[in-house]
Amino acid sequence: MTQSKAASGRIGKYVLSKNTAGRFHFTLHATNGQTIATSETYETRAAALNGINSVRRNAVQARLVEDTTSDSS
Repeated sequence: MTQSKAASGRIGKYVLSKNTAGRFHFTLHATNGQTIATSETYETRAAALNGINSVRRNAVQARLVEDTTSDSS
């Protein structure tokens, strides 16, 4: 276990960014620096922060569902 992981008790971090158009998005990064997920674009900083909080609350209980409607041929 790395010291930063042990010290913070966290397995990653959310990074909130603003693009040149003034819109926001967030990315979730693992402690090794790898990007785990990237959000959609939000119009306001508050909306992006709400998106982060929603993921933090709900991702723990998320389950995997496979889309069987797509055609892979």
